[in-house]
Amino acid sequence: MSSEIERRSRRSGGKPISVSFEFFPPKTAEMEATLWNSITRLAPLAPKFVSVTYGAGGSTRERTHATVERIVKETRLAPAAHLTCVSATKAEVDEVVRGYWDAGVRHIVALRGDPPGGVGHHYEPHAEGYRTTAELVAGIRRIANFEVSVSAYPEKHPESPGFDTDLDILAAKVDAGATRAITQCFFDNDLYFDYLDKVRARGIDVPVVPGILPVSNFKQAKNFSEKTGTYMPDWLAARFEGLDNDPETRKLIAAAVAAEQVFDLVDRGVTEFHFYTLNRADLVYAICHLLGIRPPQEAGQASGQAAA
Repeated sequence: MSSEIERRSRRSGGKPISVSFEFFPPKTAEMEATLWNSITRLAPLAPKFVSVTYGAGGSTRERTHATVERIVKETRLAPAAHLTCVSATKAEVDEVVRGYWDAGVRHIVALRGDPPGGVGHHYEPHAEGYRTTAELVAGIRRIANFEVSVSAYPEKHPESPGFDTDLDILAAKVDAGATRAITQCFFDNDLYFDYLDKVRARGIDVPVVPGILPVSNFKQAKNFSEKTGTYMPDWLAARFEGLDNDPETRKLIAAAVAAEQVFDLVDRGVTEFHFYTLNRADLVYAICHLLGIRPPQEAGQASGQAAA
């Protein structure tokens, strides 16, 4: 395995592979326990940052803020707090931004956010709020020198009339001060590279980090893909066929499929990945292990074995 990792490192130009993880704030005590077990499990892998999602409702915002503050206080991880324009005035959003800075947060993932009715409903900006993500990014950067990540869509945003509009929106976000783009999940790597070519041709030069969703529940993933316009290849459906009532085998298949995807991306020069964990650590931990991303003690042992 060590020689395989070294071979892939050479294919990526010797640049080390880095990862980041996304979590969502818990709604119950049980979900909170699951989240913190996952954070504890993944923290030794030294991710570049961990992001925490953010909803439109006040209680969701409070849970996000509480989760981010706890990460700051109880771990050495660098949190990236999600922030949206939905259902809030500029003054309310600015207050949240200042609160994050005061709490020690230095990275925000700026998003327009889904309409309150969910994906597929018409989006109406708040009359006194930020109308677009680009406006939100500019507002964040006016307040403090945050690192700001934004979203990108290899298959274009479902509300976008075409790729040209989508690329104009991404360019506006970067011009406003965004320093990184993280993609919506995708399951066909060619779509990511075709999109990256379009982004570079448009003159956008920030990192475009692939967002990876390990599929442990195919039905849920298929439902999500239909809502967001994400292409799901037939071969992926075939991998999970007949496993509806076999969760343990589904986990094994999910790890294998996600590992294949990230290995192909590494072989084609990608060295940074953002994993949508769904607050579950096992699949992501396994994929990182295969990529050679391990806790310091294990990494040292692997290096010693390779030398031997």
